[in-house]
Amino acid sequence: MPEPRRYVLTGAPGAGKTTTIEALHHRGHVTVREAATDLIAERQAQGYAEPWHDSDFVDAVVALQHHRQVGADARQPVQFYDRSPLYTLALARHLGRPIGPALTAEVDRIMRERTYQRPVFLISPLGFIRHTAARRISYADALTFARLHQEVYEEHGHQLVDVPAGPVRTRVALIEEHVSCAT
Repeated sequence: MPEPRRYVLTGAPGAGKTTTIEALHHRGHVTVREAATDLIAERQAQGYAEPWHDSDFVDAVVALQHHRQVGADARQPVQFYDRSPLYTLALARHLGRPIGPALTAEVDRIMRERTYQRPVFLISPLGFIRHTAARRISYADALTFARLHQEVYEEHGHQLVDVPAGPVRTRVALIEEHVSCAT
């Protein structure tokens, strides 16, 4: 059985990645949820107000991403991922954290195995940010962070496909059209 084609959605915090992934899921596509937000919610429920400051946060995100990627239904020919370990690499840089062995090994693995397709969907910012318990970043900092992870994807040989701000259905149609042309 051939490996599934795994596509990543990335972009600034609050740009609509998760909403777009959920819309793709509702249209019948296999999707894999983003790990950091779920990890933050889990740790906040345990009483940690800002778990991204924990020394093990980046490694925990990497472990959960890996678990979700290898656990995805390999029988499905196309999968969509709400971010990837390259996003986590950008997150570590953004937080000023050292790049540890777990993240290094995971980035090396996905590059060696060519886990994700070269085209990566860059979800453009909406022009504002809605703060949540997990998303406390300012809009200006979100844009700075977005540029950083855009650079990380490009450093690792990915081609960014711009998905402009707009209605979710328009974003989904653009992504589906791009994927159908790639077959």
